[in-house]
Amino acid sequence: MKNTFFQVVDKGFIWYARKNTRYKIASGPRCIVTDKGEVICSFMVQTALGVNNFRPVIVRSHNCRTWSGFTMPWMHLSSKYSIFGSISKSYDGQIFFFGTRTAIDNSCELFWSETTQGMKENGLVYAYSSDEGHTWSELFEIPKPISGAAEAPGAMCITKNGSWHACYSPYNTFDPNLSVERNQVVLLTSRDKGKTWLYRQMFHFEQKYATAAEAWIIELSDGRLVGTCWKINQKDGSDFPNPYTISFDDGNTWTPSKSTGIMGQSTALAPLPDGRLLFIYNQRKHPPYGVRLAIANPCDVDFGIDTDEIVYSVEKPATRFSATSHDDWTNFSFGEPHVILLGDRILLVVFWCIEQGVGGIRYVCLEAPGLF
Repeated sequence: MKNTFFQVVDKGFIWYARKNTRYKIASGPRCIVTDKGEVICSFMVQTALGVNNFRPVIVRSHNCRTWSGFTMPWMHLSSKYSIFGSISKSYDGQIFFFGTRTAIDNSCELFWSETTQGMKENGLVYAYSSDEGHTWSELFEIPKPISGAAEAPGAMCITKNGSWHACYSPYNTFDPNLSVERNQVVLLTSRDKGKTWLYRQMFHFEQKYATAAEAWIIELSDGRLVGTCWKINQKDGSDFPNPYTISFDDGNTWTPSKSTGIMGQSTALAPLPDGRLLFIYNQRKHPPYGVRLAIANPCDVDFGIDTDEIVYSVEKPATRFSATSHDDWTNFSFGEPHVILLGDRILLVVFWCIEQGVGGIRYVCLEAPGLF
């Protein structure tokens, strides 16, 4: 199917696992553009699929075709903690990292339990950089308001008025006796630069077995906040339509969740300067398979989709559809897409992939002549 709105102008690898490298798997790519025009991409590397040893790394580019070798923040913690998170940029140019930190008890342990359908107990953390990601603060912990592990791949949103917003989905742990309320997305808000935190529900689902993953929050150009997530039926692994919600008062209250009309898996958001947003997602369950990108103008009535096209196509999906199964993802898998506006109607899409057993981070540069 030929795209009519987005045109691919370049594509390739940001990073892939070479034959003798220690790290074989990559995940969670996120990009920002610095005030100097440099593109920074952060992602996590692992020694093997499913192992509890995520390491955040950072690469840089001036043209999105050639990328630097990676640097690895918090190396002194690499034997103690597995760290997974995303970067974002504030209006004053600071770069933030938000995610999770999981203790490492042995080098071969897994972070996921098929038995409990849960993650190893973890904590929420953030950090910041004032020199465009060359050096970083320590990791500061954010107390979790409810029991359970935290799934938090979405980036922190720093608003124009200085509020910090982040969100996560509560997950089961390895403890089969721990009851976790998985039918929600929790919003974390700080209005004093991380000294204290407020907690609210961004989503709460009434449907039986409904759970959330891959939650995101952004600020639109008019100051509204928009949140989305991947909504999953915990019993059979099927998808509900991706929901969205809007806040008109800096996260204090949220509209009742409504359907975007999209049946995507792993999702992410990015604001556009005209008040609309980019909604990028995986499509691994219904052909045509690949990464899709939508432009929407959401309101409290509907999501307002203007266009929705595939921007990276694959011939067949991953061998397993579940967001949490790692056994068979060896032939071709892809996920956790992210998109940013580079300027002048050029978009950069990034996502992880496993192709013929080799892990990597791919990029696709798009031109959108009719964007503005």
